[in-house]
Amino acid sequence: MTESTFKPGRVLVTGGASGLGAAVVDAVLKAGGTPVVLDRDIRNVSAVKAFEVDVSDRIAVTEAVQQAAETLDGLDAVVTAAGIDRCGKLEDVAADEWERVIGVNLMGTVSVVRAALPYLKESRGRVVTIASTLGKRASPEATAYCASKFGVVGFSHSLAAETGGQIGVTTMIPGGMKTRFFDDRAEQYKPQDDSRLNDPGNVAQAILFALSQPTGCEVREMLICHEEEGSWP
Repeated sequence: MTESTFKPGRVLVTGGASGLGAAVVDAVLKAGGTPVVLDRDIRNVSAVKAFEVDVSDRIAVTEAVQQAAETLDGLDAVVTAAGIDRCGKLEDVAADEWERVIGVNLMGTVSVVRAALPYLKESRGRVVTIASTLGKRASPEATAYCASKFGVVGFSHSLAAETGGQIGVTTMIPGGMKTRFFDDRAEQYKPQDDSRLNDPGNVAQAILFALSQPTGCEVREMLICHEEEGSWP
């Protein structure tokens, strides 16, 4: 299968209203696929079908995934791009906020994948989970984010082992990207120089590469970052 003939098919993207998720939606559209978005704020989504949902709400996200799959008459792929962060020392981050990072980044990923599994098994589709370079290398004052992304890596690897021959599972590990992800951080936790942040469009293309593999071949893990990424190796 060549890049010119690959069609991504029906792709569910969490966090698809902005940032990396929006870049994935755009890439899927340009490749001739049909994306559907799950996001907690869909006011700016107009070109594709979108469902408003908080991925940390397991019951609501299960219903949303089912609705999305029924809208598309199935699913060929899921990309779990929804994610948040709360920076600070453990004792300075409120417990509810700390646990919400786990709820969105890790448990949200698990809930979406669990709900999508029947559709993906039917189509022999693929999951691309979005981890982070901070799922490989710990950083101070990022305990919630690191815990969630280390968890995504472990979950994804185990899922791949569990579902081999049924669905494809790729763990995508991006470095920092030029998105609004850093906007709600305190100034001390924002990148002071964005020249070493990657374009999310580059990561979206890497995701399409993983989805484009022929039957029997899987990209199990890919780390993609700016050439001067500071959080890797």
